Amino acid sequence: MTDSKIINDPVFGFIKVPRGLLLDIVRHPLLQRLARIKQLGLTQEVYPGAQHTRFQHSLGAFHLMSEALISLRQKGVFVFDSEAEAVQAAILMHDIGHAPFSHVLENTLISGITHEEISLMMMDRINREMHGALNLAISIFKNEYPKSFLHQLISSQLDMDRLDYLRRDSFFTGVTEGNIGSARIIKMLNVVDDALVVESNGIYSIENFLTSRRLMYWQVYLHKTTVGCEHILINALRRAKQLARTGTELFASPALRYFLYDDITARSFHTHAEALDNYIALDDNDIWSALKVWQQHDDRILARLSSNIVNRRLFKVEVREEEPTAGEMTRLKEQIAARYGVSLADSSYLVGVDRVQKDMYNPFDDHISILYKDGTLRDITEASEILNIELLSKKICKYYLCYQRF
Repeated sequence: MTDSKIINDPVFGFIKVPRGLLLDIVRHPLLQRLARIKQLGLTQEVYPGAQHTRFQHSLGAFHLMSEALISLRQKGVFVFDSEAEAVQAAILMHDIGHAPFSHVLENTLISGITHEEISLMMMDRINREMHGALNLAISIFKNEYPKSFLHQLISSQLDMDRLDYLRRDSFFTGVTEGNIGSARIIKMLNVVDDALVVESNGIYSIENFLTSRRLMYWQVYLHKTTVGCEHILINALRRAKQLARTGTELFASPALRYFLYDDITARSFHTHAEALDNYIALDDNDIWSALKVWQQHDDRILARLSSNIVNRRLFKVEVREEEPTAGEMTRLKEQIAARYGVSLADSSYLVGVDRVQKDMYNPFDDHISILYKDGTLRDITEASEILNIELLSKKICKYYLCYQRF
């Protein structure tokens, strides 16, 4: 028997997963669940090729972590074998707590708890099954381990998570502007005073990385059609939740029914094991199955929203620099209520505003330091000749007015 498993990845080629703890994690049902959750949710409505999964992303991030460890060790950065295995395990599991359609579920069916917190709960569950084999991995993931640079490889401005998803999402969407030089960046990484830095020869790759990240956010992740699609799905789930509260019978898988007919909060997850059990049972299939059936529901709002998603009848989306006025919103709701024969109150499910705010780089947060040959360190915004710090660090705010087409 070989000492590793080879997985063929369309982005990075052959990925080698050592047998033992790491392969056990890959094969675990909680990680396999991610194969049933698309990485980019409803972005497929804009870029049809965006069909890749969070499982694929986890494997890609693991591959980049393995490459980063090899590169750092070659430069004399001392990492124990146990630490290397632990940080690889942590990056494999970093997205394990994601819900279907990413943050949509967090905004509708559960409250007071994030997918990061749920990820830790799932890691703890796997750790108990593996008799404490993930103690070190969880410590690094939570940034409680003395070597902080190991945590930075998992979560920072230049972590393996970002390096994979930008490259992978660019590949599957066909948006070539996001195709970063991940291999070059990894080769330029080093550690100074327990912090991850980039050698000066890699400055152009970092400039490209930050520019590509900005382009990918506004061209893919925050594309107006994607935001509009998510708005429809959020409103469909909100409507279903409201109907469930009044005792209306809705088709739903057992796991989805649990979240529709009960108010699930952070306390539910900490006091009732079935909350996490049902969350684990949820994937994209539960949501799509419900939407397909809800198209024929007697409730006109739920039926219309569900049909919109299934048959790609998308909301009209207008991107504004200023928030629409209350008067404009009232007039729009009145028009929609009259056009579709629904009450003014119910028309709020067919119109809404999303406020989107994003900055691409925060020098006061976890900044990117450039290491020069004389040992000095400078922030990328000072070292770069082309990056505009005001542009990169500016919080760009846009308003997306979404409404049912007349």
